[in-house]
Amino acid sequence: MPFLAEINWRLFLTVSLNGLTLAALYFVVASGFTLIFGLMRVVNMAHGSLYLLGAYVGYEVSVATGSWGAALVCGAAAAAGVGVLLQFAFFGWMHGQDLRQALVAIGISIVLADLMLAHWGGTTYQLDLPAMFRSFTPIPVIHRYPTARLLLIGLAALIGLGLWLLLTRTRLGILIRAGVDDRGMLEALGINVPLVFLGVFAIGGALAGLAGVIGGSVLSISPGEDARYLLSSLIVVIVGGMGSILGAAIGAMLVAMAETYGLAYTPTYGIVYTFIVMVAVLAIRPRGLLGRAA
Repeated sequence: MPFLAEINWRLFLTVSLNGLTLAALYFVVASGFTLIFGLMRVVNMAHGSLYLLGAYVGYEVSVATGSWGAALVCGAAAAAGVGVLLQFAFFGWMHGQDLRQALVAIGISIVLADLMLAHWGGTTYQLDLPAMFRSFTPIPVIHRYPTARLLLIGLAALIGLGLWLLLTRTRLGILIRAGVDDRGMLEALGINVPLVFLGVFAIGGALAGLAGVIGGSVLSISPGEDARYLLSSLIVVIVGGMGSILGAAIGAMLVAMAETYGLAYTPTYGIVYTFIVMVAVLAIRPRGLLGRAA
């Protein structure tokens, strides 16, 4: 067919892999958000700040130690710690007050953004990857592709599998789901529900910080990334369905692909396609593709 013959297959495959890479990053960020917002019904609008904080902390550790692994651990730990602090100091006693939680979280995100801007300035940073990940992998048609981006896709798949196993095959996962569905009954059984929810916030924050370090390695770190990834996480969770890890993966794929193809082929309207996907999904499935009732 003449149309197919005119397609630049090298560009198309490169853009597709870039879309998969972006989808992997969106999924890692959104998976933490879907645990907190989707499962616990906590409107943590400061989730993007945890991403950026993890990235900055990871960068500082990388510069100080020269170890990317240490940066990964410390970035995730810092974001997890701040996430636990937010749940303990603010969200824990606002359970069920969605609007109040959202407004407080927005205020916290603004404060954190200003503090990070004051400390790290408006400079763009990037973490140094280990030498083995700075190479290129041979791929047919496009010839070669950055190994680090392929690593990100594999890492996102492992995180998704791990979260699915955690929620469906472990006692903690059962407690999390039971605490959301019937908190009173779980407390009557002697389970410390606030402690369980602190654990969920720690996991969600750690995933955001982990994504921050990875994103800061494959892409870059700069002011404004917190708002960008918060918005992306919201859209991914809305499209995929609240509380569904598989839904978050599908949502991340749809959103990232729409954004990447749009920017590559119609740059002027690229960002619009993301919202078209969201509106189309909500028109057919108001709870998202794999969402369940609140």
